[in-house]
Amino acid sequence: RGEYAYETKLFQEAIDEAYAKGLLGKNIFGTNYSLDITIHRGAGAYICGEETALLNSLEGKRGEPRVKPPFPAQVGAFGGPTAVNNVESISNVPFIINMGGEPFAKLGKLDKSGGTRLISLSGHVKKPGVYEIQAGSLTLRQIIYDLGGGVLNDKKLKAVIPGGSSAPILTADEIDVVYDIEPLMKIGTMMGSAAIMAINEDADMVKLILRITKFYAHESCGQCTPCREGCHWMESIIHKIIHGHAVPSDLDLLVDVAQNIGGKTLCALGDAAAGPVISFVKKFRPEFESYIKGAKQHA
Repeated sequence: RGEYAYETKLFQEAIDEAYAKGLLGKNIFGTNYSLDITIHRGAGAYICGEETALLNSLEGKRGEPRVKPPFPAQVGAFGGPTAVNNVESISNVPFIINMGGEPFAKLGKLDKSGGTRLISLSGHVKKPGVYEIQAGSLTLRQIIYDLGGGVLNDKKLKAVIPGGSSAPILTADEIDVVYDIEPLMKIGTMMGSAAIMAINEDADMVKLILRITKFYAHESCGQCTPCREGCHWMESIIHKIIHGHAVPSDLDLLVDVAQNIGGKTLCALGDAAAGPVISFVKKFRPEFESYIKGAKQHA
């Protein structure tokens, strides 16, 4: 991403060092094996987190998801077969090589969860940061209160977004779930990017979902009609609620719009925008109704 200028500088220095020591380049250590690494900075569009939009951006095209199949492993960058990995996958490779695949997998505490997880903890916590944990070893409560030191200023926890802004929200009484893929799926949310956001008792959930929805409306590439139109429509309805112009039926309309986005787009950005809206209305409906009734001061 183009915004990560400092990280790009550090990465380039590491690559230069590897070339200088003969770890990269032609005929490494006198073998027939050659490997080059090139940094390509994109413009920072969120949609380019989707692998085929990333490949389009790399080729100098608009960052829009491709129709699949063909998948990148068949037809990827510049028409050739391409493996697309994220940073966390690559960061695990040295440990897998050194430990062996089976011992690394056994670090996980659940049947289907091997290795470790990098989790980002942010929001209203005393010790935000990036933590590495054994997969399936901790509950959300343990992550927030043990690793994160508890809620900032010792306020009450109100809610948790467990996997980045696209993950359906959990209430404070749902955080005794084991933090991993399958347990979170069972209670209707997801691990997603493993970015946990703790939300305290003072948070206005309607304003929070407006901020999230505004982000997805802005970052939609506009290729798919349900996402392009639906994200802006959801933002408009929530804006209407906050500013005191909504009627009770607008809440059901909001959920209906969200349900007409999910599962109807080329990539998962539409689902990412719709899921949080549905979960916020479901779990914090009285706050929306309070705005509609005029009981809450309009922004």
